[in-house]
Amino acid sequence: MREIFAGLPWWVKWVAVPVIALVVFGGLIASVVGFVIGLLFKVLVFVALAGGLIYVVRKFTTSSSSRGDW
Repeated sequence: MREIFAGLPWWVKWVAVPVIALVVFGGLIASVVGFVIGLLFKVLVFVALAGGLIYVVRKFTTSSSSRGDW
């Protein structure tokens, strides 16, 4: 593989080959990136909802137990 690329001009190695790779695998790369971003968004929503639920439960549990002391 190195011998093949050794005789080629720099613009083929650093411009043409990456552009061809993006054209061929562009859909795959976009779908993988989209999946990862979607997964991170779902994890963020889950953490926010779980944190909100824990906050609400602790707030009501604390207020109900303090009312019982009166």
